[in-house]
Amino acid sequence: MAWSVQGKTILLIVGGGIAAFKALELVRELGRAGGRVLPVLTENGARFVTPLSLSALAGAQVRTSLWDLEDEAAMGHIQLSRAADLVVVCPATASLMARAAGGQADDLATTLLLATDKPVLMVPAMNVRMWLHPATQRNIATLRSDGITVMQPDDGAMACGEFGPGRLPEVPAIMAAIAAFFGAKPLAGRHALVTAGPTHEPIDPVRFIGNHSSGKQGFAIAAALAQLGARVSLVAGPVHLPTPAGVTRIDVTTARDMQVACAAALPADIAVMVAAVADWRAETAPHKLKKDGKALPPLALTENPDILAGIGHHALRPALVVGFAAETHDLIPHAVAKRLKKGADWIVANDVTEGVFGSDSNHVHLVTASGAEDWGAQVKQAVATALAQRIAAHFAGQS
Repeated sequence: MAWSVQGKTILLIVGGGIAAFKALELVRELGRAGGRVLPVLTENGARFVTPLSLSALAGAQVRTSLWDLEDEAAMGHIQLSRAADLVVVCPATASLMARAAGGQADDLATTLLLATDKPVLMVPAMNVRMWLHPATQRNIATLRSDGITVMQPDDGAMACGEFGPGRLPEVPAIMAAIAAFFGAKPLAGRHALVTAGPTHEPIDPVRFIGNHSSGKQGFAIAAALAQLGARVSLVAGPVHLPTPAGVTRIDVTTARDMQVACAAALPADIAVMVAAVADWRAETAPHKLKKDGKALPPLALTENPDILAGIGHHALRPALVVGFAAETHDLIPHAVAKRLKKGADWIVANDVTEGVFGSDSNHVHLVTASGAEDWGAQVKQAVATALAQRIAAHFAGQS
C-alpha cells in the first residue's frame, strides 16, 4: 500500500515501553510517504530508543525536555504543539494516557498534548492486564470523549510472556489511521458489501417476527469504510436512518430479500455482515389473525436462509468476510464456533445483555484465527472506525 502524507507534518511523541522500537519503523514509513516528522522522546522512551537513532531517521532534532532553554528559544513548546498537522503518540503507555486524560502537564509530552489545537492519535501498547484494567478503560473513554482517537491494540504474545490485547498495532495499521486524518483513501478501488438492521418476517398483514436491531452499528461501519475510499453497497433492513455519504443503499424487508440483494451485490472485496437476520419465518396469513379466546393461531416456522454462511462459502466469496455474533451467554465460544461454521475470516461478537440494541455504544470482541481481542466499551462510531482501519491494514499487508 502506497500511503501518502505528502507535505504533512506529524509531531511524534515516543513513549516508554518495549514497543518504542517500532516508532523508528513508523518514522521511516512516514518519511517514505512524504511526511515530515517532529520527534519528541519522553524520559522513559529514551530508555528504549536513543535520541540519535530517532533524529537520524526523522532528519530533525529530537525534543526531550520542557526545560531546555536552547530548544525553547528555537521553538517553544506552545509553538511546537501547533506546528504539526497531526500529533501521534506511539507507543502510548498506560501512564502517559492516564496523565493526558487527567489534563496533567508535568513533562514535555503531556504539555504538548494539553496545549495542542491539532488532532491527536494515540497508539497504545502495554501489558494485557494493564489494558483491560478498569482505570485504563476509563481513561481511554475520557480521551475519546475529548476528541482524541485511540487505536485498538493488537492481540497476541507479549514481551512479558503473557497473551492478549495490548500489543502495539503493526505499522501498516498505524499508517492507515494516520492517512485517514488527511483524507487518504486506503480502501480506494475496493468494493465493500455491508448489511445492517433487522429483517421483518410477516405473520399476517399487520404483524411480523423480528428483533430489536437499530441498524446504527452497520450504518456506522458503512460510513467508515466509505470514508476510507471503499465503494460501499449497504443492504439495509427496515430502519429509519439517513444513508451515509458516498454509500449505495439497498432497502429490504425480509431475510430472503436480503439474501437476493447480497448475491446481486457480488463480487465484492469485503463483506461485513452486521444485520441481525431473523432466524425463522412463518407462512403469512392473508388476513389479520384474530384472538378468539380459545387457542393460539398455529404458526409453522421455517428456517430462513443463512446469509453469512452463503457469503462465506460463495463461489464469488469476498477476500475478507466479517460476521457479527450477538449472544446472551458464552460469548467467545459461540463466536469461535460461528466463525468456523459460517466460513468467516473474522467475527465481531457482543453480549446483547449489556444493552446494545438501540444504544449509541457497543462492547465488542474481535474473533480471528489468532484468538479473541476485547475492544472494550466504545461508541459505535469508534467501533466502526477501528474495524475499518483494521480492514485497511489487512489489505495493506497483502499488497
